[in-house]
Amino acid sequence: AYTVIGGYLSVVVTDFIQGLLMFFALAVVFIGSVASVGGVDNTVAFLKGIPGFLDGTQMATPILNDAGEQIVKAGQAMFGAPTEYGVITMISMLAWGLGYFGMPQVLVRFLSIRSSEEIKKSRIIATTWCVVSLACGVCIGLVGRAMMPTQFVTQSAAENIFIVVSQALLPSFMCGIVVSGIFAASMSSSSSYLIIGASAVGENIFRGLLYRKATDRQVMMVARITLLVMFIFGIVVAFDQNSSIFQVVSYAWAGLGASFGPLMLCSLYWRRTNKFGAIAGMLSGTATVLIWHNLIKPLGGVFAIYELLPAFIISLLFIVVVSLLTPAPDAEVLHEFDHYLDDPDDRKVDDDLVAAEIASGEKRAQI
Repeated sequence: AYTVIGGYLSVVVTDFIQGLLMFFALAVVFIGSVASVGGVDNTVAFLKGIPGFLDGTQMATPILNDAGEQIVKAGQAMFGAPTEYGVITMISMLAWGLGYFGMPQVLVRFLSIRSSEEIKKSRIIATTWCVVSLACGVCIGLVGRAMMPTQFVTQSAAENIFIVVSQALLPSFMCGIVVSGIFAASMSSSSSYLIIGASAVGENIFRGLLYRKATDRQVMMVARITLLVMFIFGIVVAFDQNSSIFQVVSYAWAGLGASFGPLMLCSLYWRRTNKFGAIAGMLSGTATVLIWHNLIKPLGGVFAIYELLPAFIISLLFIVVVSLLTPAPDAEVLHEFDHYLDDPDDRKVDDDLVAAEIASGEKRAQI
């Protein structure tokens, strides 16, 4: 509702409030869970007893029954011999970082920056937030395993560890506030995706391609209809009770990262990128994620690598090759690319020169 009514500003403001709530929730649950199991030493001692659990080159292997649930004996979850945490797995995990270049909910925030000087300040804030919040999240998972060793016998159940630990540690009122941090995280991402999808369909597709004379009111109506369609689709997807949140997010992360990440980098750092290469890169990245995830990855071995990495590379190759095989961008676009300087004063002068050189509305539209 607030996305439909308030648009971009409401998403940004509520994201800030939701971020503070998530930060508070993670910190409270982490500190409380460590205290409840007798401190850091007791937690580490318990986790060391699980083969491979704290080993940097191995993974703990739960012993499962026929139903796919972890076997529990004498109040302890059972683990078998650890498996190797191989190079393929390490590369797959590192490849997650490539996704950030193509995340629209991240990139759209740059539209709000008043000055390039604010990038330096936001970099410090964002890095601090990531280090603290992600560290708390990982530690809650570790401490939760020591605190409730028999609670999380399936992967889907393990994703509820934050809720279960909160219920065990906190009074109901505080638990409600802390658990709402999960809703804050979900709403923060959901609202961003909704506003981006609605804007893309309304502004870029409806007015940009289908009906160039569309009024702002017409674009707004198309955007709001798109919001409702996306909202309903999300509800349908959520009805799958047995799906893993991590797997769903991983798939979506790969699709967005491979579709837009290489194009974003090429647009910023390679002047020869053109619209044909851009389209080829987006389509090839999306197709590779779908094919690799569903057909190639199940083969195992070296093919079990996270689909984002091969899709990112293939998309990058398509952008370069297709751009080189097709006409170069217009001279006006190359001029703007070459002269968009770091110094704001110089850039202002240069922008004036570009505006003077490009007098017609047709050429402005090309840029």
